[in-house]
Amino acid sequence: VQLQASGGGLVQTGGSLRLSCAASGRTFGNFNMGWFRQAPGKERDLVAAIAWSGRNTYYSDSVKGRFTISRDNAKNTVYLQMNSLKPEDTAVYYCAASSSVYINRGYDYWGQGTQVTVSS
Repeated sequence: VQLQASGGGLVQTGGSLRLSCAASGRTFGNFNMGWFRQAPGKERDLVAAIAWSGRNTYYSDSVKGRFTISRDNAKNTVYLQMNSLKPEDTAVYYCAASSSVYINRGYDYWGQGTQVTVSS
């Protein structure tokens, strides 16, 4: 599956952004989808994930209550709505796809990153 992320940009503290990730090439509805982020000098971490059915989601503690992951299987797209953004949310954000039974592991397919910068 090929993944194309978009929607990053520069926003002030407290602002919002919505990231999108369009999938092509294989049946999108078969994959769990996740959003990862990587700040300079840090590891790439999973921040949100959603099951293929959309019924189960996962959020890291750092974004819980501020970010919302969703998907539209008819449009082959997964979204990450980011609200109440903080400077520490600044990172390159990546979408990824997993065929694992667990939504927080097994991510084998990756999109290119999209930069999110939150100014203080």
